[in-house]
Amino acid sequence: MQQGTLMRKVKSKSWKKQRYFKLQDDCMTIWYQSKKTGKTESAFSISDVETVREGHQSEVLQSLAEEFPPERCFTIVFFGRRGNLDLIAGSAEEAQCWVQGLRQLIEPRSFPLTSALVSRTWIRDWFQKADKNKDGRMNFKEVQRLLKMMNVDMNEDHALRLFQAADKSESGTLEGEEFVLFYKALTQREEVLSLFQDFSEDGKKLTLLELVDFLRQEQLEDEGTEELAMELIDKYEPSETARARHALSADGFLMYLCSPEGSIFNPRHRALWQDMSQPLCHYFISSSHNTYLIEDQIRGQSSIEGYIRALKRGCRCLEVDCWDGPNGEPMVYHGHTFTSKIPFREVVSTVGNNSRVEPSYPIPSSVLQGAGGAGPQQCGVPGDNRSHGGDGHPRALTSPSTTLQELKHKILLKGKKIGRLEDMLDGPGDEAPDVSDDDNGAEAEEERRRVKVGGLGWGPSGSKDKESLAQALSDCIVYCKSVSFRGFQEARSHSRPSEISSLAEAKARKLIRDAGNEFVRHNTWQLTRVYPSGMRTDSSNYSPQEMWNVGCQIVALNFQTAGTEMDLCDGLFSQNGRCGYVLKPPFMRDEETLFNPSDPSSREGPGPITLTIQVISGQQLPKVANSKDGAVIDPLVRVEIHGVPADQAHQETKYIENNGFNPRWDETLQFQLHVPELALVRFVVEDYDKTSRNDFVGQFTLAFANIKPGYRHIHLLSKDGTSIPPSSLFVHIHITE
Repeated sequence: MQQGTLMRKVKSKSWKKQRYFKLQDDCMTIWYQSKKTGKTESAFSISDVETVREGHQSEVLQSLAEEFPPERCFTIVFFGRRGNLDLIAGSAEEAQCWVQGLRQLIEPRSFPLTSALVSRTWIRDWFQKADKNKDGRMNFKEVQRLLKMMNVDMNEDHALRLFQAADKSESGTLEGEEFVLFYKALTQREEVLSLFQDFSEDGKKLTLLELVDFLRQEQLEDEGTEELAMELIDKYEPSETARARHALSADGFLMYLCSPEGSIFNPRHRALWQDMSQPLCHYFISSSHNTYLIEDQIRGQSSIEGYIRALKRGCRCLEVDCWDGPNGEPMVYHGHTFTSKIPFREVVSTVGNNSRVEPSYPIPSSVLQGAGGAGPQQCGVPGDNRSHGGDGHPRALTSPSTTLQELKHKILLKGKKIGRLEDMLDGPGDEAPDVSDDDNGAEAEEERRRVKVGGLGWGPSGSKDKESLAQALSDCIVYCKSVSFRGFQEARSHSRPSEISSLAEAKARKLIRDAGNEFVRHNTWQLTRVYPSGMRTDSSNYSPQEMWNVGCQIVALNFQTAGTEMDLCDGLFSQNGRCGYVLKPPFMRDEETLFNPSDPSSREGPGPITLTIQVISGQQLPKVANSKDGAVIDPLVRVEIHGVPADQAHQETKYIENNGFNPRWDETLQFQLHVPELALVRFVVEDYDKTSRNDFVGQFTLAFANIKPGYRHIHLLSKDGTSIPPSSLFVHIHITE
């Protein structure tokens, strides 16, 4: 990579140009130049790269599948809204060299300061940003500029003292190790040192027994504590001498607290930890709405990128709107709008290629057949689905299963069906064949009649008569047959667990208000899908929490729109191996349950829980996007509880003036949780502004069930849910029943 490689940069089927790519000596920057002119075109930092995808995993590379084999193709995906970089290497070996190399370079960022390498990489990144004249040294003026870039508003005399202390060569500049010394003096954590000294007899190290005391008393680690202490020393103590003596230095202690083991998120719950042998309706399922859209609902772009991003994010329920296309090929787009179109076969191929993740639990796909989409083109749909089975790809389910475990490696098609499922399994019954109702039912039709945007009106797309349906496509619907919702009593007497009803958000809210307990019971034995109002043409989202409170399994959100709603979705599904399925609490799986979210006392179990959070400090908080150059933030922390109505609450700390680098709050916030099993806790950092709305800085959301008590770091995420190391909060968590 440092020698440089000639590769094709691809923007479209016709735009394929050779560029020379080279990793700089700093191992932090990649630049590329035109082969023809030799002129450097662009450069990007490794810290800007979110992930690397192998093969034909972008729309552009898929269109070139016949011309270039997947072994030579890869896509560099950047954080935020920056477009992907599609590349074709000269050979499979060269492609692997770059794919594996890039992955090695971006890998350590997941948890900051867990090794000397990560720390030094980050220090080096800052050094380069501040070294204006690129001479490899930094004078005091450059250091002052760096402090502003790092969100530090420091007294000039204090900054000069730190600078002179680090300038061992007395050259008036900092280079190499001198800058590392300066950075370490700058980032000294007094609150962590104080905690360390509380448990260290000599103030210089924690012996094995002292570390065990800390883990038991503060972190409430009560199982295998000595083994855990030994593990932490081996993993995080930088000094070989201390490791040999089974001791932890202050540096090692800080590294532990900043590691996954010191995170607020219980590391055991990162892996698959729940019972996966229950029926499908006993799980919350990560679900997206109009998955193919990556912008708004009216004129936005349809792209397979929507499916790739959703699946990589852990989404397990996708939406595919099929309409007749040219040359007998079905197309996917938002019907009756100006959104662009993508071929159905590309969607199927993309879902197949991006679903091979472990644990591979089923992917319910909502296949909506648009008006006129019956007949020959529908016949192509099941063929496309079945042809992408085998070789580790999920396959369309063609016979029913009863538990989630049995549905592994399957794609479940949700849609219309001719006749009853039982007729297909047991032979024809007495009833005449019938076509199940349209997925979105009467509520969606009503919404379409009401919606008018920019002169565009959605009216009924043809008569309400049942449309003809291809038998082959109908036969693929074996688990999620779409039926209209006609009330809980009707559903109880006629519907079956293999059926699913779709409700617009307004209809779902009305049912929650009028019949909360009935709704919870209904969702113990049948699937419910909730989707956004047709009025949300900007792809905004409703709160998923109120739908989860009554046990709705498939709560479909616009994954392309960042905000609190997607934070809650990511927060709930970040557990359980990110498999996209979370087991509902026991009182939401019992068909005779008395639970009603509007009456917390209806939940069987212990009384309320008190959650006490001491917000201690913040570390290296990012600057607000688009802020004036040099503006240092005034951060405050808000803690929000999202759960049943009685638990909904938020409290915030005071703001700290001009310090985004190492603010100290030392404030205690307290909450009562009546139904902790349904609660999500969201930590938000904002830049206080007395004249206008506060600006977002970072957030982290997790289910209450995944919180670890004790002294913990919270590793903050950006608005679109990506990590922003090394930004974090340091807190103490106490939970009492």
